[in-house]
Amino acid sequence: MIKYLGSKRTLIPLILQVMRCFGEARTVIDLFSGTSRVGHALKGAGLRVLANDHNAYAATLARCYVQADREKVHADATRLIAEFNRLPGCPGYFTETFCIQSRYFQPRNGERVDAIREEIRRLGLAPDLEAVVLVSLMEAADRVDSTTGVQMAYLKSWAARARNGLELRVPDVLPASRHGPCLALNLDVLDALPRLAGDIAYIDPPYNQHSYLGNYHIWESLVRWDKPETYGIACKRIDCRERQSAFNSKRQFRAALAQVIERVRAPVLVVSFNNEGFIEREDMEALLRSRGQVVVLENDYKRYVGAQIGIYNPQGVKVGKVSHLHNKEYVYIVAPPGMARQLEPLSVPSTTQKSLFA
Repeated sequence: MIKYLGSKRTLIPLILQVMRCFGEARTVIDLFSGTSRVGHALKGAGLRVLANDHNAYAATLARCYVQADREKVHADATRLIAEFNRLPGCPGYFTETFCIQSRYFQPRNGERVDAIREEIRRLGLAPDLEAVVLVSLMEAADRVDSTTGVQMAYLKSWAARARNGLELRVPDVLPASRHGPCLALNLDVLDALPRLAGDIAYIDPPYNQHSYLGNYHIWESLVRWDKPETYGIACKRIDCRERQSAFNSKRQFRAALAQVIERVRAPVLVVSFNNEGFIEREDMEALLRSRGQVVVLENDYKRYVGAQIGIYNPQGVKVGKVSHLHNKEYVYIVAPPGMARQLEPLSVPSTTQKSLFA
């Protein structure tokens, strides 16, 4: 899967352990699906997953890794991806914008992206199959980019991987869930809530001012293929200025999250949040207690790779030191009093558990 700031890859074993505490659960809602690492793992564990994200690239990842079923798409995707790997490059919007006006990719790889993306559009594939091949292309481009993992900027000198040739691979699409068809929506979270109901809701909202659209604007343009006007050295989509989320605003965040907590249709909530986020742990616990009893699991977490490198100005000169290299990731579990007792045996090595049982 793509490199992603805020990915919960290292938390997945813990999240699965929490889910197993509720053995009768069949359907999980994933309201901010992002890369769909969590949704993919939940579907792999046999659960029915209902995913949503307001960014098109994230909804496409969810359509591939959550909604699509291997039985229906694998053969066609394998054939198409082999054909795409043989296509010669043809320079177009992607090459001009992200290889010439900026330096995210080597031009020869940009030309291949242009050719393959135009062919995907020409074929007019069924939605799930289209999502699988788009994810294959997105991940192939991610393996040859020249960034630290976000698209706020590109490296001053080419990353070693950028010199490799673009090669598509078949994504790890899972078999159908035995509990029913999975779903991927592309909606604002408040619009998605009335359409989703499950046994557990997994909630992993943005936690600071940095927009995922701004961080991954290239993938948004690759998926939408709308060839938008761009601005700045980073060649961001012009709508990065216009598509603002309340979850990226310190002033609006608490009220927006409170609406989600109040309106989500699931008896159990599993909320992932960071100690660098807009609200403190105590405030989060207070919000969540409106839905039941709360257990908090605390994990040390290595910060984004850019923090490991240091702080640089636009000319590439190091201008400051990062204050800290680790933060804390909290997993809050909320359940009605009767169900909350199922969490009492939860034991996670190297994790601090705070039980709030009365």
